[in-house]
Amino acid sequence: MKMAKPHMNLVVVGHVDHGKSTIVGRLLYESGAVRDEELRKYQELAKEFKIEGGEFAYIVDREKEERMRGMTIDIMHRPFETQKYFFTVIDAPGHRDFVKNMITGASQADAAILVVSARPGEGVQEQTKEHVFLIKVLGINQVIVAISKMDLGGYKKEVYEKLKEDALKLLKSVGYDISKIQVVPTAAQFGENIVKRSDKMSWYNGPTLVEALDMLQVPPRPVDKPLRIPIQDVYSITGVGTVPVGRVESGVLKVNDVVVFEPSGVKGEVKSIEMHHQNVPQAMPGDNIGFNVRGISKTDVRRGDVAGHPNNPPSVAKEFTAQIVVLQHPTVLAPGYTPVFHIHTATVAGRIEEIIAKIDPRTGQPSQEKPEFLKTGDVAKVRVVPLRPVVVEKQSDFPTLGKFAIRDMGMTVAAGIVLDVVKAK
Repeated sequence: MKMAKPHMNLVVVGHVDHGKSTIVGRLLYESGAVRDEELRKYQELAKEFKIEGGEFAYIVDREKEERMRGMTIDIMHRPFETQKYFFTVIDAPGHRDFVKNMITGASQADAAILVVSARPGEGVQEQTKEHVFLIKVLGINQVIVAISKMDLGGYKKEVYEKLKEDALKLLKSVGYDISKIQVVPTAAQFGENIVKRSDKMSWYNGPTLVEALDMLQVPPRPVDKPLRIPIQDVYSITGVGTVPVGRVESGVLKVNDVVVFEPSGVKGEVKSIEMHHQNVPQAMPGDNIGFNVRGISKTDVRRGDVAGHPNNPPSVAKEFTAQIVVLQHPTVLAPGYTPVFHIHTATVAGRIEEIIAKIDPRTGQPSQEKPEFLKTGDVAKVRVVPLRPVVVEKQSDFPTLGKFAIRDMGMTVAAGIVLDVVKAK
């Protein structure tokens, strides 16, 4: 039996025109996740819509409207394999869907590819900087820089060196350890340095993009931490009973365990656990499972609840302190503002009770105590009161249960991480 490769979630960030889709498309194609005939179909469409670098971007840009604009609008989850890992790509177009999907989707990014274009006049731009702040605040600790469109930079070493310096300076300014960051010069349109080493850039002796991906480290899977399973759905199956579905984020669930669902506090006994349509005796972090619980009905549990063991139940928050980044807001955020928080699988209205301080993102230190309001681009420490009971954990204890997006007016206005929780009695 072949051992399954470790799974990692990858997010691709950077300026909207810098060639993210082309890089993702090429990675999928070269790793065999997209076949030749599928590619040929995209080449035809690319010609029809006259898109630069069309066919690879097409692998990612599915809808006609997106093809017409040659841009990725929707997030696409496509798996591909390297020698060492099994990756799911969360492609990140502009901010809006990026954050919502990154935080509220089942996926949490373990690493990021930051794309910076070598086309003259492009390079590190404002949006590049915003994305870098974002991945840092959201706790993504591993980054690979892909310098894209090297063909348009004449495959020149000095073009690469300049962009490498700019990118590393930016990453260092927000607190990344740049000694661990690979910067790969690529021309994804022609497959240069994606999987195959490029003979057009013989001056470069570092890893190809795929080799750099294999140098990433799998984040520790928290087996020894208390059990936490955010519930995505609940089914009532005839002859079986109530079956909550979710991903085990930490700890281990075994058949015959007693589990408690918070915030409601209902308890039941686990009769069976199913994964990929097979019954299994136990489930570990990263496993997506359905589990039949005796002693509860379908109405006792809902999406957004979190299952745990009664001796260390999930934390129901009376209030919590968080660090947020305001991504976009038409006016300003002031104390009393009550948007919707998307945290793990839960959505809950929450009031920003207090803005404790504005934070300088480069140092992480407070730059202004108790500001009256926050605007787009600000990073701040805030105190939040959820309007109904919800499970919230400190990001330092349970990373995936301590990240959230703030939505309002149909957009993601902010994103953040939980620093501390005051538990409800």
